[in-house]
Amino acid sequence: QVQLVESGGGLVQAGGSLRLSCAASGRTFSSYTMGWFRQAPGKEREFVAAIDWNGGGIYYADSVKGRFTISRDNAKNTVYLQMNSLKPEDTAVYYCAAGRNTIVVVTGAPDYWGQGTQVTVSS
Repeated sequence: QVQLVESGGGLVQAGGSLRLSCAASGRTFSSYTMGWFRQAPGKEREFVAAIDWNGGGIYYADSVKGRFTISRDNAKNTVYLQMNSLKPEDTAVYYCAAGRNTIVVVTGAPDYWGQGTQVTVSS
C-alpha cells in the first residue's frame, strides 16, 4: 500500500508558473516509477510526465515538453512537477501516480493514485 498526497495547485494567470508536489508514504518510494496525469472536465485522463526510480528515464507528453519538468527527491519521498508558461488548456485536476515499472505508468495503468489537485489557468 502506497499513499500519495498532492499539493501546490491553484489559480494562475496564463504565462505564469506553479510547482506541484506529491508526498508518498507506506512503502519504499524509491522503488517506484512516478508520474503525473491530468483530467479536464468532459475529457479523458491524460498522461503528463513520468520519472523512473533513479531519474534515469524521463518522459513527457508532447503538449508539455519544454514547459514542464518532473523531478524527484527520494530522500524526501517526494516527486515534483514544475509547470512554466502555463496556458488555459493546462487547466485540469492533476493526479500523482506510482507504478511498479515505467510501462504501467506511461500507459495510464499505475498501481496507485493520489486524490488530485486543481490547477486553473486564466486567460
